[in-house]
Amino acid sequence: MERTEKLLYRFIAIILGALALTGLALDLPLTTLKDFLTLQTTGGRLLTDFTVFSVGATLFNAALVGTLGLVLVYFSEVSLSGPTIASIFTLVGFGFFGKTPLNCLPIMAGVWIGAKVARKTLGSYSLIALFGTALGPLVTYIMFELNLPLVLSIPLGIGSGLAAGFLLPSIAGSMLQLHQGYNLYNIGFSCGFLGLFISNLLKAANSMEDLTIIWNTTSEPILIWLVPILSLVLFLFALICDGIKNVKKTFKGFLSLQQLPGRLPTDFFDAESTGSTLMNMGFLGLGSYIYVLVVGAPLNGPVLGGIFTVMGFGCFGKNLKNSYPVVVGVVLATLVFGKDLSAPGPILAALFCTTLAPIAGQFGIIAGMIAGFIHLFMVEATALWHGGLDLYNNGFAGGLTATLLVAILQWFKTNRPKEDFEQ
Repeated sequence: MERTEKLLYRFIAIILGALALTGLALDLPLTTLKDFLTLQTTGGRLLTDFTVFSVGATLFNAALVGTLGLVLVYFSEVSLSGPTIASIFTLVGFGFFGKTPLNCLPIMAGVWIGAKVARKTLGSYSLIALFGTALGPLVTYIMFELNLPLVLSIPLGIGSGLAAGFLLPSIAGSMLQLHQGYNLYNIGFSCGFLGLFISNLLKAANSMEDLTIIWNTTSEPILIWLVPILSLVLFLFALICDGIKNVKKTFKGFLSLQQLPGRLPTDFFDAESTGSTLMNMGFLGLGSYIYVLVVGAPLNGPVLGGIFTVMGFGCFGKNLKNSYPVVVGVVLATLVFGKDLSAPGPILAALFCTTLAPIAGQFGIIAGMIAGFIHLFMVEATALWHGGLDLYNNGFAGGLTATLLVAILQWFKTNRPKEDFEQ
């Protein structure tokens, strides 16, 4: 393991440890642990904001979900790089709404079984195991929301998670071909596709409940300061990794990252220095945070989950330049359709729509804005299709949007006169 990778392990371990300790400190440790256990039996379908139940337990839960990801990366013997760091930040983010260690483990185990059957290493399927936990709510839904006897519902919940995880590797590759890498949340697209069948199976059995929104409208002080502190820590660690004397070189590398389209798979750690990449993550976090403050949305579990995901993909496809056109498109659609920018749907769409950032990076600002515009009205419909079982609903909607737009854009490009592109 190289020195830089060891530093990254320590850095992420410090973040996870700080989150867990903060969660324990907010309430008495026994109270936090009791509330944490309650979260494990709480339904996680869209949209369930865990901060409504307990902020301390939510922070502790997010830390443990992220730790699961870090441990899986370590033991699957893959490098801690752009894709894996993006997945860990995403796991932490969704630990604020929807994911728990209980509902993540069966999905991960199912992917591991799939790897064994396919005679692959877990490392080759590690990203599917990490991001595939988007289907975690399926596990807790069957375990605790169908009103079945626990002696029956718990094995059924575990079995459903194992089956979903087992199937995901076969689906993910095909989904990637559809959008050709222009949807960063490809596993979210895959989970949504699988979720369609699972949801309709449950509906056929009269076992699919309607979706409800649990949304915290207040912002706890610790949650307000979480993103600025983490962004500053990223800046500090960027200087530590590259050296304070090389700050100009680090910033120059950050500027160079803005020129990358970001299409899958683009690991920013391979393109520029570690410090430059961490700086990009920090700026994306601050930019997202400022947007949330400007529109007046609460810094609750889902919003923080969105910001953590944006920051995570700051090392795997997203930069300021390719992200803002898509956000502008969502804002325009929100205003055109007379919606509130701070409402749950539009604010989450504005954060997670950056899954389509590679479209702006490759095809330009206008294409990015169109992608964002379409994304808003698609994402507000797709959650019902899979019954809220796919936490990466924006990845599902993003995959559909990218598939449509990329097909049109590439057809248009290939049918234009060659001289148009030589000017």
